[in-house]
Amino acid sequence: MGFKVKDLNLADKGNLQIEWAKKHMPVLNIIEEIFRREEPLKGLKISACLHVTKETAVLAEVLKAGGADVMLVASNPLSTQDDVAAALAKKSISVYAWRGETGEEYKENLRIAAEHSPDIVLDDGGDLHTLIHEEYPDISRNIIGGTEETTTGVIRLKAMERQGVLRYPVIAVNNAYTKYLFDNRYGTGQSTIDGILRATNILIAGKTFVVAGYGWVGRGIALRAKGMGANVIVTEVNPTRALEAVMDGFKVMPMREAAKVGDIFVTATGNINVIDKEHLQLMKDGAILANAGHFNVEINLKALEELSISKRKVRPNVEEYMLKNGKKLYLLAEGRLVNLVAAEGHPSEVMDMSFANQALSVKYIIEHKGKLKARVYNVPEEIDMKVAELKLKAMNIEIDNKI
Repeated sequence: MGFKVKDLNLADKGNLQIEWAKKHMPVLNIIEEIFRREEPLKGLKISACLHVTKETAVLAEVLKAGGADVMLVASNPLSTQDDVAAALAKKSISVYAWRGETGEEYKENLRIAAEHSPDIVLDDGGDLHTLIHEEYPDISRNIIGGTEETTTGVIRLKAMERQGVLRYPVIAVNNAYTKYLFDNRYGTGQSTIDGILRATNILIAGKTFVVAGYGWVGRGIALRAKGMGANVIVTEVNPTRALEAVMDGFKVMPMREAAKVGDIFVTATGNINVIDKEHLQLMKDGAILANAGHFNVEINLKALEELSISKRKVRPNVEEYMLKNGKKLYLLAEGRLVNLVAAEGHPSEVMDMSFANQALSVKYIIEHKGKLKARVYNVPEEIDMKVAELKLKAMNIEIDNKI
């Protein structure tokens, strides 16, 4: 098994992290027992492009227990936990990931994952699916199916489906109730605040906190910021979501107005240049910019550079930009996912459900080999409900039975 990680000597520390995550992921532990007994993935090759965290390590071990040959690469150049990557490499899981990959290194690792000639592809953001379709047509034709973890990736794959270029079925794990209602909302809500606090150590209470986008990620961030005493403003382009934000008790206004009063800005839309040049120029001295979307495109970084006369790193994951107008703006985590770059990502308890959906969706794809068309599918309802049932059971919560 090949691998490339930052330092194999970190493996012992990584094992402790994985052990901690596994303790808080009871649903995946149950699935691992089933997979180990039944080996539903025996003889199959899986290439996964996911954030290389302690929770992802638990998923990789579950897939391996099911009989799969697992290869793992990072879905973000700055999200890899190097100790976890080292631990996985020592567990004979082929991992090519390290924190701080260059753009070319990131792309090369994706190519290594593609050249693994996988039967199943797991992705977070759609980069691996896209690369395989664009550069490896022969490999794509032999892929049984795949999964997609996040909103951005699902949007990309549905566009490929509409264009008629998608070559294999993909299950949109992100669309499972037991994923987005919990992972996107509670997971991102808590971990985004965690990332901002680890990077800055500022007081949230009393600050004006601007959330761009009121999807499930934006809802979670707004909820947690409000809970910590912030005055929360929501910006939206969707009238229904804007109305919902109003009904939830938040102020709603255009970004050009919010830019004048915000202390902290967090983007969570999946779109480009949500915070643009005009907004940057309007911001107060000392405003903090962070992104919770998958790609580092929501804050117009090119415009920020053009407006600045100097830049310096003032804390880990905090860059100070001195603008030509004399104001200073502070960018967190280079505009990448602040919860994974400046913190540890989602808590294990919510990733337990998300990755349970991943594992059971992979099993479903194998069981339905040749029966699924090349399109994007939602997670089957029976899987979604099973994950919820197992989670309630693990929490010792009983509910009424249907009559």
